[in-house]
Amino acid sequence: MATLQDQGPAGGWQEPRATALLVLADGTVLEGFGLGATGEASGEVCFNTAMTGYQEILTDPSYAGQIITFTFPHIGNVGTNDEDIETLNMASSSGVRGVVLHADVTEPSNYRAARHLDLWLTARGIIGLAGIDTRALTALIREKGMPNAVIAHDPKGIFDVEALKAKAAALPSMDGLDLVPLVTSAQRQTWTETSWKWNEGYGELKDPKHHVVAIDFGVKRNILRLLADRGCKVTVVPATASADDIMALKPDGVFLSNGPGDPAATGTYSVPVIRKLLDEKIPTFGICLGHQMLALAVGAKTEKMHQGHHGANHPVKDFTTGKVEIVSMNHGFAVDRASLPANAEETHISLFDGTNCGIALKDRPAFSVQHHPEASPGPQDSHYLFDRFVEMIAKNKAA
Repeated sequence: MATLQDQGPAGGWQEPRATALLVLADGTVLEGFGLGATGEASGEVCFNTAMTGYQEILTDPSYAGQIITFTFPHIGNVGTNDEDIETLNMASSSGVRGVVLHADVTEPSNYRAARHLDLWLTARGIIGLAGIDTRALTALIREKGMPNAVIAHDPKGIFDVEALKAKAAALPSMDGLDLVPLVTSAQRQTWTETSWKWNEGYGELKDPKHHVVAIDFGVKRNILRLLADRGCKVTVVPATASADDIMALKPDGVFLSNGPGDPAATGTYSVPVIRKLLDEKIPTFGICLGHQMLALAVGAKTEKMHQGHHGANHPVKDFTTGKVEIVSMNHGFAVDRASLPANAEETHISLFDGTNCGIALKDRPAFSVQHHPEASPGPQDSHYLFDRFVEMIAKNKAA
């Protein structure tokens, strides 16, 4: 990574050469200092307001195809480890294209740290850029929406800026992009790992009570752990699994996972499957993209958001309890409230902008939420939703 000052030809100080660029589709060029992988990558730029949990964020498959700007200035100060990874594929970067930081990364100071963030990014092929005014970039996104961009890192600071501008301008919109194939499981797998405990690490489910089939659109590990905590053995299946394949596994419940991209594009193959599963009246629970998939399956529509919701401090109201929860969010599309059919009851809304954050079906044992009740990172106010799902499964089995 470049130092913050270089020696000039005569030994005097000169302005340091930028070793990384973020080139926006409108031609704006932001200069900084590179870290992580070298080369270039492209994606949609979003901002995340979380103050902790950067490693979980950078391995969340829902960020596939995106470049993440952290509004919190000090990222990397607790290093990285082998436990705080959310993608199912431990070796994968989960599809994140790049990361933009305000402050240079300091040496890690945490007893769990195993590797410097710079080295971790390099190993996972993620390009980083530090040293820019992330508040100004965030303000730009809030005003103009999430732009496409190219992020580039060259330790020598040699860039073809005009070529990068042309590439950024030619990038396709996130509208219409199905990014789930980048992050879904390649084959079926069984999950029994339970949540992390202090000085114990992760546990193992010994006596499962229920069997849940999770359709993997880009599932996070902590979702699966919270299901296992509640006695559920989980069979994870690829996003392209058929309804017959899923029913052959004899599930007590079906989970629709989070994931990236345009839900309408993913829905071309997933919605018919979900409709068949709903006809079987199997208890169904969806999160994030899974929420959007459930809404599409009952006839609702989704829409692209101006700046999306990305952070760990979002207020959401649950109409079924009357309570306000602080939750984690990560989505750039939302369910159109006006398009919800009569058999779908709105259960949650965002108190930031009033967008839909949850539905429950009146004629099927199915519900979903837009936010991330599993956290990792973020508050645990919404863990009760996993209890609600398991209670629905138990009630259905008893009937």
